Amino acid sequence: MLPKLQLSSRKSQLAAILTLAIVVFIAFGALYRASSQGDSSATYPKGFRGGACTIETSALTIGYSGYYLPENYAVPEDTIRSPHIPIQCGKVPEPSTLDITIDLLYPETIRDIPLALRLIKVKVIDAKKEEHEMLTIPSQKYPSGVITQTLKMDETGQYILYLNGSDLQVEVPLKVGFDWKDHFKKIFSTFLKKD
Repeated sequence: MLPKLQLSSRKSQLAAILTLAIVVFIAFGALYRASSQGDSSATYPKGFRGGACTIETSALTIGYSGYYLPENYAVPEDTIRSPHIPIQCGKVPEPSTLDITIDLLYPETIRDIPLALRLIKVKVIDAKKEEHEMLTIPSQKYPSGVITQTLKMDETGQYILYLNGSDLQVEVPLKVGFDWKDHFKKIFSTFLKKD
């Protein structure tokens, strides 16, 4: 009778461990609000997916990704890898050169409409928001659905890359430099999640 009791005890222990693992898995997913689509972000609910962020307006949906090259980086002669570092959803750690790619995702007809790009540096002076134009790219069509641009960002702060067309405007927010709030958010991200 004793061996049967030990076998039954081991089965119940195994069941308890399996149940605990499932509960921990579900609790972890709920705590981090994780999904198969990526983490939540301030952009379109798809958020960060496969190296790109998405923004949706009533007129179109775009995806964007960026890679920066630190200003003090010296490119070695025998390098076989790209020295550019990916950024997540427009957060550039320091002043640098930023290569940004914008994918015109939906609707495909947006590829037939001329679009212009404007890079704006946002400064707040005495509680007033001022915009200083840094770069303008005239309107043109992008039949491939991909816009690539290299941006030189010499100062820390907030920038906005506007994508303008007939009766539409999309803002791609870019932040250069991290401040104490960003480091605080990163360290305590688990407790700062919003609904």
